[in-house]
Amino acid sequence: MNNSISKNVENVEISGIRKFFNKVEKYPNAISLTLGQPDFKVPQKIKDAMINAIIDDKTTYTPNAGIMELRVEICKYLNKMNILYSPEEVCVTVGGSEGLASVFTALINPGDKVLIPTPAYPAYESCVKLVGGKVVNYNLNSEFSIDFDKLKIILDNENPKIIVLSFPSNPTGAVLSATDKNSLINLLKERDIIILSDEIYSALYFEGNYNSIAQCETLLAKTILVSGFSKMFSMTGLRIGYVCAKEKYMKHIMKVHQYSVSCAPSISQWGALEGLISCLDDVEFMKIEFKKRRDFLYEKLTGLGFECILPDGAFYIFPSIKNFHMSSDEFCESLLAEGGVAIVPGTAFGKGGKDFIRISYSYSMPQLEEAIIRIEKWIKKNTSF
Repeated sequence: MNNSISKNVENVEISGIRKFFNKVEKYPNAISLTLGQPDFKVPQKIKDAMINAIIDDKTTYTPNAGIMELRVEICKYLNKMNILYSPEEVCVTVGGSEGLASVFTALINPGDKVLIPTPAYPAYESCVKLVGGKVVNYNLNSEFSIDFDKLKIILDNENPKIIVLSFPSNPTGAVLSATDKNSLINLLKERDIIILSDEIYSALYFEGNYNSIAQCETLLAKTILVSGFSKMFSMTGLRIGYVCAKEKYMKHIMKVHQYSVSCAPSISQWGALEGLISCLDDVEFMKIEFKKRRDFLYEKLTGLGFECILPDGAFYIFPSIKNFHMSSDEFCESLLAEGGVAIVPGTAFGKGGKDFIRISYSYSMPQLEEAIIRIEKWIKKNTSF
């Protein structure tokens, strides 16, 4: 059968992040700085809450949208950041990934245009393509913030259905400034467009007050927020995220969610609830440690000739490699094979990443220190740089 596989699926590639992570298996002595997975342990109170949930037989299906206790606590947490959703406007998902997939599936008809930044997390484009949408990229400026002049032109010419925002950003670590938030509000408030704001790294925001487009009450009716606890509580494998949206969107997102997964894992929901109640100090500790790692890498990389923008959120740094006269793929392949360090080529994050590499500092300081030693040796060996 020539048509046995969906054309939408055939046109989607495996994540470039995972592609490069998988290559590390061929180099058992390599240090991998590829994944966005914190090296910290899940806070003990979260572990205890999940164990108690099992003991108390809280292992049945939950409501499709998640246990009410968690949805209430999510709203309280968001309210502290001046983001105002009600528990009825929250759906607990199987990680942020399922949240994104459910939103795109619920909203996109074949051919609908979706504006996605480049560079950006590759799942955005793949999810859009899987449901038959058309990806339209908008470029970021040299500091990885939004180029509003170019964005306005794209909005006027393309008339997209959805715009995706991602702050703090994977892969750049860029955050949304107060000035840019106001510019976005002015640009989008009169347009017939849905705003999808991925804020999975919102807990890892290093400086000043947190800014989100979802803080704007006049835009909230058409803003959908996706977030979760994988990064916040270092519980990546426990798969708990959430979507917040007004009822006109949520009732359709819920259909996709219900028929895809029924509900998020029950014991993980009880763990996330305990995390929001009792473990925010653990999050602050992680944030302090990530900032130390960021500062270490920034200093070392700039000293080795990389051009770097200091990231203000998440746990990634996205240096330019233009000074090394190699493509990002060539750079990463050579560094892995000859230098014993695995990082992700910027091309994994779209055409806007072609002159960059992504380094995750979700790994321990000893690993980062050893990786820098190896990178320096590799650079000195290749003196033609």
